[in-house]
Amino acid sequence: MKNILIPMNDSEGLPSMLATAGLVADAFESYIEGLRVRIDSSAVLAADDLGAASPALLENFEREEAERSKRVRQVFDDFVRRRVDAAPGADAPRWVQITSPRGDIGSYGRTFDLVVVGRPTRSRESPAMGTLEAALFESGRPILIAPPTPPSILGRNVVIAWNASTETARTIALGMPFLLRAERVTVLTIEGGTVPGPPGEEVVRSLSRHGIEATATTVSAGRRLIGEAILAEAEAIGADLLLKGGYTQSRLRQMIFGGATSYILAEATLPVLMAH
Repeated sequence: MKNILIPMNDSEGLPSMLATAGLVADAFESYIEGLRVRIDSSAVLAADDLGAASPALLENFEREEAERSKRVRQVFDDFVRRRVDAAPGADAPRWVQITSPRGDIGSYGRTFDLVVVGRPTRSRESPAMGTLEAALFESGRPILIAPPTPPSILGRNVVIAWNASTETARTIALGMPFLLRAERVTVLTIEGGTVPGPPGEEVVRSLSRHGIEATATTVSAGRRLIGEAILAEAEAIGADLLLKGGYTQSRLRQMIFGGATSYILAEATLPVLMAH
């Protein structure tokens, strides 16, 4: 986890994203890059029903974009100042701004080890779901979803939400640096929340060959939703990091019927490492 990317959006989740990335950087002596994607005015033209936005509209858009960039840059600069003061010899985080008619977070993130995003909330100032999904589906890298409240510790007590899926297997592989450092690892299976595949005990045996001591536990969901049961059990265990495969069921199905990933993206209060 030597290279960390943070999409720098103007949202209320940004302080937690920076704090979460800082905890990872402290553990792995990582380089942090803050990426601000400044939306090109061509996006306004494309969205205009008449195909030609007025000069006043474009001017207003450019002014608002400049103000957003200034606010976000100030938050990032304050974060950099605190880190440099705390560890003068470490590589300082770096700010990068690009202009694009679309997000580009997914393609830009492909050379990083980890992309830290904010968990979307119901607030107007929430981190964007589009940013999270672009990083998850297009970067090929794991994402670390920061909760709304900044965490104080990360990665000591890790829970793997094992559902036997390809997505969760990939998350375990990409999250191995965290697992190797953890003091406690629990492989959690919720009855009725799995696809055909190996049981949690096989995951424990596999991890043991890496020198990772883990325990497997299977819990009934009862009347709870699968995602609800995962979060409740992780809280009961005292987890400070959850590993979860993203969207074992399709996004469309989860939008219609709900699903564990959707629930966790809406309700998690601890950092979540996710891959697809």
